[in-house]
Amino acid sequence: MNNQLKIMKKYLVTGGAGFIASHLVDQLILGGDEVIIIDDLSTGKEENINKKAKFYKLDICDFEKIKPLFKGVDGVFHLAAIPSVPQSVADPIGTSRVNVMGAINVFKASVEHDIKRVVFASSSAVYGNQKTLPFKENMQPNPVSPYGLQKLVGEQFAKVFCDLYNIQIVCMRYFNVYGPRVDVNSDYSLVLGKFLKLHQEGKPLTIYGDGKQTRGFCYVLDVVNANIRAMESNKVKGFEILNISGKGSSSIKDLAKLIGGEVVYLPKRKGDPLHTKADINRAKKIIGWQPNVDFKEGVVLTKEWFKNISL
Repeated sequence: MNNQLKIMKKYLVTGGAGFIASHLVDQLILGGDEVIIIDDLSTGKEENINKKAKFYKLDICDFEKIKPLFKGVDGVFHLAAIPSVPQSVADPIGTSRVNVMGAINVFKASVEHDIKRVVFASSSAVYGNQKTLPFKENMQPNPVSPYGLQKLVGEQFAKVFCDLYNIQIVCMRYFNVYGPRVDVNSDYSLVLGKFLKLHQEGKPLTIYGDGKQTRGFCYVLDVVNANIRAMESNKVKGFEILNISGKGSSSIKDLAKLIGGEVVYLPKRKGDPLHTKADINRAKKIIGWQPNVDFKEGVVLTKEWFKNISL
C-alpha cells in the first residue's frame, strides 16, 4: 500500500483574524502548512490568531506594504473584507475602498509574485433578488446593496486578471455563514450573533421585516473545507464561481425559534434580499464539496461555544 505524503505548502490568508478566516488558518496549520496572516484588526480579533501563524497587522489597501509578503507563497486565500450589508449602506465609500480596492491589491500582488491560485471570498449578495430559486452561478447578478455590488466588481476584476495575467481565481459565493467566533458585539453582526447576544441579555430577538425571509445558512467549518478544496482541486483551470451554502434554506423566524425567547419585529432593512437559496452542484463537480453539518446541529454547536466565551 502506497501512502502519498502531503506536500507542505505556504499560504497567505488575508483577514486571518476574522470569523471565517481564523478557522481556515487553524485547519491549514493542523494540516502542516505554513501560514502568513494579513489583518488590520478593524473587525478581526487578536485572540482568533493562531500562534503558529506569522501575523502582520496591515491594511490590504496599502499595496506597497503587503506586496512583499506574497513572495514565495504557494496560494492566497483572500477573505479580508467588511462583510456587512447594513454597513455598506451606511458607508458605501469606506466599504468600497476595502472590498474593491483591497481585492485588486491582493490580485495584483499575487500576479507580481507568480502565485498560481487565489481563493476569493465573494457573497450570495451578488444575486440580490431573483425571480427563481435556487440561485445558480450562471444567473444574471442583481445586487441590491453596495456590498453585493462590491463583491460583484471583485469577481469581475478576478475574471479580468485571469484573462490577462495567467492566474487562477476561484470566487466563492458564501451564503449565510455561522458558527463559533461569529461576531456578537457589532452593530452589524450577523443575525445569529445578534440573536445570541440579545438572548443572553434577556432582551427580545429583533427581526427586521416579517421573519419569513429565508437564508442558505452554512456552518463555518463546511466553508473552511470548501476553501481548502478550492485551493487544491485539479479541476480548476482559470476563473471559477462557486456557490457555498448549506443544504436548503431556513427562515429568520426558524432561527429565532431555535434560540428561544420573545421576538420583536421592526421595519425591513434596506439592501436585504427576501430569499437566498443555493444550487451547490457546481461546487460538488469542480471541488468535490458538499456541506456536512445540519443547520440545527450547527446552531447547537454555536450556542455551546457562546456559553463558554466571556463577553
